[in-house]
Amino acid sequence: MKSDYERNQYRKKYAGVTGLFFLLYLGWNLATRGVDRSLWGSLAWLFLFSVVIYVVSYRALNQVYSEIERITEIMTDIMEEGEEPPAEEYKEGTIGILYTNFYKMVGVLKESRNRELKEKIFLRDIISDISHQLKTPLSSLMVFVELLLEDKVENRDKQKQILTEAGNQLNRMEWMVLSMLKLARIEAGAIQFEKQQIHLEAVILQAAEGVQFLLKKREQELIMQCDSELRLVCDGEWLTEAIINLLKNASDYSEEGRRIWVEAEQTKVYTRIYVRDEGCGIPEQELPNIFKRFYRVHQEVNPNSVGIGLSLTKSIVNGMGGTIHVKSEEGKSACFVITFVR
Repeated sequence: MKSDYERNQYRKKYAGVTGLFFLLYLGWNLATRGVDRSLWGSLAWLFLFSVVIYVVSYRALNQVYSEIERITEIMTDIMEEGEEPPAEEYKEGTIGILYTNFYKMVGVLKESRNRELKEKIFLRDIISDISHQLKTPLSSLMVFVELLLEDKVENRDKQKQILTEAGNQLNRMEWMVLSMLKLARIEAGAIQFEKQQIHLEAVILQAAEGVQFLLKKREQELIMQCDSELRLVCDGEWLTEAIINLLKNASDYSEEGRRIWVEAEQTKVYTRIYVRDEGCGIPEQELPNIFKRFYRVHQEVNPNSVGIGLSLTKSIVNGMGGTIHVKSEEGKSACFVITFVR
């Protein structure tokens, strides 16, 4: 995109100032010296000098405006054609600063556009996942309600069984929606983890209390091994929720009467939390998928499970700057390891 407006303005102003100077010079000479041959010679030299100044200054000005026009063309191509900007040209002076700031602006806008696109894709996937996962429990609830409303089940025990299953489906839906909302807020950056130094033993004890009823119901034993002096800089409430999810997962995939361990260790390099069970383990080929939303290795284990707890745990741990991985022996055990580098 090119415009000669500034160039024409410069020509007009230069011609006006030069013409005024010539008139003043001519008037001063006529008033003091009169007309002679030397006057015409000096005027000729002045005219030649003004032409040289015009050519030199116009070229410099034209070069500046040409660079600005080039940047404008690049902007137009990026905005209208979606093209990638050429490699940055490093120049000195004001034009160089303009180029540098322009490329910085392009980088910021590009990052913002990519972030917005990721957020749209994430929102689309979240909505799609929730709607897909709600279909089954909603369909079951509709069937249960229809059976009870139309008195198709007269046996009291059968009615109680249907109501119990309906309650399970409602609990599953509630857990899924709440977990998905937490996951969405974490991945969208809407949650700021409030990190502070905490006693790790207190977090583990609080997590154990959160699953006490579940473990007691299944007659499972929880073994905790954590030095009372261990401290960790993290958000205690969110870390508690992450450990609770791992304990629930360990309970779901372990038979009744089995043991579950929560252990913590600290070195000069890292702090680690281990959640280990005596369950059915995870096949090696399934390990890369276990932290995906709604992914379940064993569909027959706890059919009311949503399959989002591990995904939420991973988002919590990563959000606080930690990592999580799993080690497993199929048919024997699984061990989830949370690591925070000190």
